Amino acid sequence: MAIRNIREMGEEVLSKKCKLVTEMTPRTKELIEDMLDTMYESNGVGLAAPQVGVLKRIVVIDVTGEDPYIFINPRIVESSGEQTGMEACLSVPGKTGQVTRPNYVKAVALDVNMREFEVEGTELLARAICHELDHLEGHLYVEKVEGPLQDAVEEDDEE
Repeated sequence: MAIRNIREMGEEVLSKKCKLVTEMTPRTKELIEDMLDTMYESNGVGLAAPQVGVLKRIVVIDVTGEDPYIFINPRIVESSGEQTGMEACLSVPGKTGQVTRPNYVKAVALDVNMREFEVEGTELLARAICHELDHLEGHLYVEKVEGPLQDAVEEDDEE
């Protein structure tokens, strides 16, 4: 499909609340494919539609590199526990910050066939679900950062 431009912090589209998806259209299917391509090309674990400039309640997440989740109109119905860790975002390039999130979440969403499904996640998956669903409400992780944002350090393969 296509790699879309990722919107960055400060762009108005990232601060707006997204609209519900009421039907699966060819254009929406194309958007989802483009979001997956864009997420993988950018080495992300999640991407929300507003990050590519579309105000629809669609999120893609892949924390394993094997089987992506596609969430349409997702909502968190249960959460518990707590985890604190470093978080980054494709819309806030080169930065990272410490954020506390639930350690467990249960989310309900529609799949590409507009059928409801449920996902339970802990640790990284729980963090990713919370992070991406925040985008659908017009919020970035930087609003939750404990302490200052830090420069992200690239992993260096050399010893």
